[in-house]
Amino acid sequence: MHNEKQRQQLHDIAYDSIKSGLSNGKAMAVDSSKLDTALQTNRATFVTLNKHGQLRGCIGMLEPIRPLAEDVAHNAFAAAFSDPRFPPLKENELEQLDIHISILGTPEKMSFDSEEDLIRQLKPGIDGLIMEEGRRRGTFLPSVWESLAESRDFLHHLKLKSGLPENYWSDDIKIQRYSVEEF
Repeated sequence: MHNEKQRQQLHDIAYDSIKSGLSNGKAMAVDSSKLDTALQTNRATFVTLNKHGQLRGCIGMLEPIRPLAEDVAHNAFAAAFSDPRFPPLKENELEQLDIHISILGTPEKMSFDSEEDLIRQLKPGIDGLIMEEGRRRGTFLPSVWESLAESRDFLHHLKLKSGLPENYWSDDIKIQRYSVEEF
């Protein structure tokens, strides 16, 4: 867990990266060597932007490929300007945004022998899931439980997001669970 100062630094980095995108079209460059060691560690993050309580953008990484502070800057910029579900953010929207950062824990492979067994193992409100079937892949952050509170609904919507029919099942489906630190 990160302390309040580190969380504020990450929030400021996300905000400043979006501001940078508005002024010069690029994510803010972050020199993580000048930050707390905890912000230099490679971590996977998602940045979610909400405007008036509605989703306005969400982009993230499932693998920890760059330092935490840099990942937040990159994903904040991408959520504001590259989420294909929304037009690029306009300057007059910046002050209306709520910025939420999710730092992913290490995904753990789940073992199950049926869809029912998997559903029984899910922890609503806690688990984020990564689903893989062949080349199809999708994830839901734990915050998605707020709108899909039932384990069966959560799983069925994750299948749809992954490009599969909601009633699809195969013994080849791979599921990983992860937790997040969200602020």
